[in-house]
Amino acid sequence: MLDIVALGELLVDLVHKGDNEAGYPILHANPGGAPANFLCAAAACGAQTAMIGKVGSDAFGRMLTETLTERGVNVQGVTATPEAFTTLAFVTVDKNGDREFSFARKPGADMTLSVEDLRYSLLRNTRVFHFGTISMTAEPSRTATRKAVEIARESGAMITFDPNYRASLWRDEGEAAEQVLWGVKNADIVKISEEEIRLLLNETPEEGARRLVEKFHVKLALVTLGEKGVFFASKNASGLVFAFRDLKPVDATGAGDIFAGSAITKILQSGKAPEELTCEELTEICRFANAAAGISVTRSGGIPSIPGSAEVEAYLTKQQG
Repeated sequence: MLDIVALGELLVDLVHKGDNEAGYPILHANPGGAPANFLCAAAACGAQTAMIGKVGSDAFGRMLTETLTERGVNVQGVTATPEAFTTLAFVTVDKNGDREFSFARKPGADMTLSVEDLRYSLLRNTRVFHFGTISMTAEPSRTATRKAVEIARESGAMITFDPNYRASLWRDEGEAAEQVLWGVKNADIVKISEEEIRLLLNETPEEGARRLVEKFHVKLALVTLGEKGVFFASKNASGLVFAFRDLKPVDATGAGDIFAGSAITKILQSGKAPEELTCEELTEICRFANAAAGISVTRSGGIPSIPGSAEVEAYLTKQQG
């Protein structure tokens, strides 16, 4: 039995890292994709993980599958296609570490994932199934995503969801909101950003988190607030956990995914259902996940920036001291 299976995009982040002598941009290639970042963070915390996705039959596709394998993620559910290139994301980063994305994805290999590509044995043998909406921006990957959620839920898995909204990948905000809402309605735990809460519910993070629990019956809502931290809410507890201000941002790519992968793994390791966790327990889980994400933003890239569990624990011990 696996701990976590995730489905979605595997892609390469091409990050602008200065210019050459002629004034042209230098791009550094880093392995990424929100579900892949999430799984690598979970694996770093000791979870047994597996990925379902699609890459191109090209050098970048091979790099991605090799990277996941090196990070301890099972790639039996990753297929390669000669019909589309591995998706590329061009990432510009400002002085605060905030990112803007442009995608080479018309189509990208991740969009061609179909129901026939799904590895059902993985979906039927996992404690958690995780997905986002980038795999729901087009067909056939939208239908494949929904089918995977159905199979995992029928098999008893807890469903976790991160919208990971990227405006440029949608025809309009209405379509995006519709797919985000479907994900929320089918999830037990939702990790969502402040921007996404406003898109979906037009409410503050605190109001939105409580609405997810009360109206949509989400068992636990985690609203990430960037440098401000995270607000959590369940039927029994809620609270704000501040980020660590001594960690200076260099590149925030993947930080939300790393937070989510770390938090979900710690919830699994608690042995409790998410709605049964106390305020104190959720605070400690979010502190750990904030530290993991905070350390990651001091480094470049998504997957390459993920700290090991021991490094996070050592940082937290130092903070307490």
